[in-house]
Amino acid sequence: MTTVHGTALDIPTRDGVVDAWLAHPDDGRAHPGVLLYMDAYGLRPSLEAMAERLAGHGYTVLVPNVLYRAGRAPAVELPDFIGAAERPELFEQLLPLLHQLTPERAVRDAGAYLDWLAASPLVTDGPVGTTGYCMGGVLALRTAAAHPHRIAAVASFHAGRLATDAEDSPHRLVDRLTAEAYFGHADQDPSMPAEGIKALERALDAAGVRYRSEVYEGARHGYTQTDTAAYNGAADDRHWRNLLELFGRTLG
Repeated sequence: MTTVHGTALDIPTRDGVVDAWLAHPDDGRAHPGVLLYMDAYGLRPSLEAMAERLAGHGYTVLVPNVLYRAGRAPAVELPDFIGAAERPELFEQLLPLLHQLTPERAVRDAGAYLDWLAASPLVTDGPVGTTGYCMGGVLALRTAAAHPHRIAAVASFHAGRLATDAEDSPHRLVDRLTAEAYFGHADQDPSMPAEGIKALERALDAAGVRYRSEVYEGARHGYTQTDTAAYNGAADDRHWRNLLELFGRTLG
């Protein structure tokens, strides 16, 4: 791993200005771009650390505050550690903000993020990768489906509701993918039960998508997030191995 540089920046969109975190190798050269989507708790030091860890492997990583319509991050006041006792009250505050991020808005915003990466001298030419956590996994999949020629790899970790009965369910979009995909599901995640995983995999198979879909046994929804009670070190290590393997193969 190389020395990295992290910095805050703003990105204009049709609906306002997105505050974001950018991490990249501190070598003055361009590197493959990665769009990293946050979980519901939002852009915060632990997400910045994830971006910097990924950047250390040779990527320029952008982490937007996707809830920017509600203000700059954090969208709600967060404790240093999010335990089971804090979670209900936080989600009571976050859910109205999350509902404002409709699929149409998310896809529109994704275009602005990808435009920023394409214009940055820190990013090499060509398609980029995207990865997302919890709700960010849904956003990563929607982005890869909406911008197929701009995304070479898409990863989703402990995402919920990837396959539902809704007309706009993410799994209904996979026939638009050209990216290689990876899904790391938590087996203790009521938002993505076994039948949902099977429905997602059936859709991926029918569409001929190159993918891997794995269930992380003993892992809870949020297993990669070090500042929460859901964190699982072994599952997180497995996530990093699979993510780096995917990007190493597809982004160079």
